[in-house]
Amino acid sequence: MFSRTENFKQYTTYYPVVSTLIAVNLILYVLTLLPGIRTILWENGIQVNYLILTGEWWRIFSAMFLHAGFMHVLFNMFSLYLFGPELEKIAGKARFTTIYLTAGIVGNVATYLFYDIGYTSLGASGAVFGIFGAFGALVYYTRRTMPMLRKLILPIIIISVIMTFLQSNVNVFAHLGGLVSGFLLGLVYLHPKRILSWRKQRMAGK
Repeated sequence: MFSRTENFKQYTTYYPVVSTLIAVNLILYVLTLLPGIRTILWENGIQVNYLILTGEWWRIFSAMFLHAGFMHVLFNMFSLYLFGPELEKIAGKARFTTIYLTAGIVGNVATYLFYDIGYTSLGASGAVFGIFGAFGALVYYTRRTMPMLRKLILPIIIISVIMTFLQSNVNVFAHLGGLVSGFLLGLVYLHPKRILSWRKQRMAGK
């Protein structure tokens, strides 16, 4: 399920949303390696709670696409590369985009609400945890019909949550906010009857 065997052309063709998100994040990361551009992007894009308080609300969105270092962007984009395609295939491009962006925004809103006014953050972790949460909803719906899915997904979610609390410099509320919002959207989007309805529509050419 999470074994990627596609070549580059196949991957970008089959999973255009995931591919676009990865490309945007990587391009922005490369741009931050250039000192002048890095300053512009960071000063105007990362989440700074006291600046959000003054009205710079776009930071709740833009911070999802900026990363602090190579390992930061590598971990998030590898997770998106590995887990995103299956969810895009199941939910469809529009619903996957909604899950990803909503989870990232909710995670950053939680960051604003529950951390102190001087807190700063950046990264796609909340959105990636939204993908995990959506898979959690799928596990809930298929717990009797697809028990192997539960054995595959739940350890990933549990380990990810545990590591959230064990690692330093981790935005706990972004992770948890993304996870919960992804799960709730997954409950809405991934109900088996909805998935069957979408597939019938696709087969009918609608």
